[in-house]
Amino acid sequence: MTSPMDVLLSRASTDRLKDPAPSGAQLEQIVATALRAPDHGRLQPWRYVIVQGEARSILAEKVVASTLRVAPQTPQFNLDKRRQRMATMPMTIVLGMHLQPDHKIPLWEQEMSVGAGAMNILNALHAEGFGGIWVSGPITQDPVLAAEFGFEAPHRLAGFIFVGTPDAPLPAHTRPDPAGFMALWNGTPPVFGQDESHTP
Repeated sequence: MTSPMDVLLSRASTDRLKDPAPSGAQLEQIVATALRAPDHGRLQPWRYVIVQGEARSILAEKVVASTLRVAPQTPQFNLDKRRQRMATMPMTIVLGMHLQPDHKIPLWEQEMSVGAGAMNILNALHAEGFGGIWVSGPITQDPVLAAEFGFEAPHRLAGFIFVGTPDAPLPAHTRPDPAGFMALWNGTPPVFGQDESHTP
């Protein structure tokens, strides 16, 4: 029997995705896990735009247009590749950040809550037998693209989660030893094994 810990430790990102994607109550339950993310001040900064079906080709053209705004010299090959990728994913979840810059809760905490929500979605997808990958890039800083999804400034994009069913085994990435990222604190700044191993 697979334990919840086994599920968490076996998750890996993949963009090799095919139909089906989650729908209906199952999709709502997956999104519900995002709303369990830490949320200092209960600001609820998470917003999710679901793109599927014919809307995928519209998304693809919006993303290509945004790419040309932020990086006009992008080669045609890269534009075509991005268009094809965005238009053929079974589902894309656009990650929105509904931000309150003037609130007493720092902006960085609001943004981290959105990131925690996105991670919950990726874990929930994996737990339900689906796959996903969170992608971003310079276009997430494009206010025109953000507004096209309903996120006018000060709200912003945090990226896109591609969603579907893995069409190949998940990549078996070798993860580092967690001991290298842990240190006991005794009142002085600790030294992490991971940092020591990467010292020139």
